[in-house]
Amino acid sequence: MSNPNFIDHIKIFCKSGKGGSGSSHFRREKFVPKGGPDGGDGGKGGDIILKGNSQLWTLLHLRYTKHLKAEGGQDGQGSKKHGKNGEDIIIEVPLGTIAKYESNKKTLEILEHDEEKVLLEGGIGGLGNFHFKSSTNQSPHYSQPGIESLEDWISLELKVLADVGLVGFPNAGKSTLLSSISKAKPKIGDYPFTTLTPNLGVIPYRDNMSFIMADIPGIIEGASEGKGLGIRFLRHIERNSILLFMIPVDSEIKKEFNLLLNELKKYNKELLEKKFIIAITKCDLLEETALNKLDANLKYDTIKISSVTGYGLEGLKDLIWEKINIKE
Repeated sequence: MSNPNFIDHIKIFCKSGKGGSGSSHFRREKFVPKGGPDGGDGGKGGDIILKGNSQLWTLLHLRYTKHLKAEGGQDGQGSKKHGKNGEDIIIEVPLGTIAKYESNKKTLEILEHDEEKVLLEGGIGGLGNFHFKSSTNQSPHYSQPGIESLEDWISLELKVLADVGLVGFPNAGKSTLLSSISKAKPKIGDYPFTTLTPNLGVIPYRDNMSFIMADIPGIIEGASEGKGLGIRFLRHIERNSILLFMIPVDSEIKKEFNLLLNELKKYNKELLEKKFIIAITKCDLLEETALNKLDANLKYDTIKISSVTGYGLEGLKDLIWEKINIKE
């Protein structure tokens, strides 16, 4: 079963607020027999706003949100009183959230804390009749209606933001590595698909520096066509600047790497432009002599590690840090 506390896709119906109508009011005061037009403007309708929150890691809080409707603007009144603006609705989302509109396929994305983007703008309030007074029309009975609201079905899709994304088949040792070098505590077991949802860990480095590592659910052959966890996990890899391929030492290393590479390529060729590191995992299974002779013969940076004994982990962190800080 997948983790019910991790939700990375939500679809909600959103409707902004309608603008209030302008007033067609005339001044009526004792001793002022010909009071002129004094109708006020209508208030603006509320917006639907997306806001980034770095403390959120999932869309779980929106699980039961099916409809969001912002408040409409109030109508204008006499004495040039402006109608009250409708209240905005703010949807807080994790960093890395993409909003997709059903009607026109437009997209918005949130990448920074407190970043705000308007999903649907509220209608502008109509002008009151005092705006339309002129030398040829001293008593305009006309005022504007408010602009109508906007509505659409919006899909919110979370793509995990991390410096390093772990890529590998089930049981490649990704969760073990994450728990070994960070304070994250992913569930680990000796069976396929131990990780069903992305786990994030902050990896401490020298001089109080750190980077973020994401343990992505394991790839299987055919994942790019949606088999297994399929596209759901592949979307998270898109947002990682470095991909750390994890391949067990007791596997056919080159063949396994090419299979992983092929799934990424079929899903999105742009993934092949990211920085790659290959970690040969579970090196505690080999004697030192055999380990020294092992040559994966791959053209990318390759390092041998064991998350159980700690072998090679400091070198791995050095290599990751170096790649993070290389300026393209």
